[in-house]
Amino acid sequence: MKTLVIGANGQIGRMFCSKAQQAGFSIRAMVREPDQAAQFEKQGIDTVVADLEADFDSALQGCDQAVFTAGAGGAGPDKTLLVDLYGAIRTVDYAKAQGLKRLIMVSAMRSMIPQDAPDFLRPYAAAKYAADHYLMTSGLPYLILLPGRLTDEPASHRIRTFHDDSLPITVSRENVAECLVAALQHDGLLNQQIILLDGDDDIDETFKNVAAG
Repeated sequence: MKTLVIGANGQIGRMFCSKAQQAGFSIRAMVREPDQAAQFEKQGIDTVVADLEADFDSALQGCDQAVFTAGAGGAGPDKTLLVDLYGAIRTVDYAKAQGLKRLIMVSAMRSMIPQDAPDFLRPYAAAKYAADHYLMTSGLPYLILLPGRLTDEPASHRIRTFHDDSLPITVSRENVAECLVAALQHDGLLNQQIILLDGDDDIDETFKNVAAG
């Protein structure tokens, strides 16, 4: 299956593209600016220039599934609405119209209960909540990953998939990228939400067990 990576130039996106390419998966990196394409092309990664805030449906042509890991990156509520909410909704619509087999959405654990998020994160959490709900009710097969607070720690290759008030709610960006690669290994992992936090369980085994039900 060929996978379009929306948000390929983000921190998680860049790590995921490299890891997925090295693992032998067929991916296409979607970047906003032409000068961002070179880093992916040097790795032998199929690359397309398209703007999430414009028409980007052609970027999905020839793909079987998509990974949405784009984000406004704290640019403000207006960009959060345009990227994290409207960009995600339009991705669902395009993917459904083109008959994609799955959309893997990188959301946020805070999206589960937006009112419990810190004040400055509530617009982002609410946007993610609405986008996730739209995806889950769209009829498009999905997998939603719900990482906690992101850190720049190197991958431990170990996570937990539950929230415990007594434990930190952090997860490294590289662990999230590793989880995305693990998700690609299981085409049948559908219509589920998975919390991602740093923990003690091996990533590959965790996804294998979730896929097995």
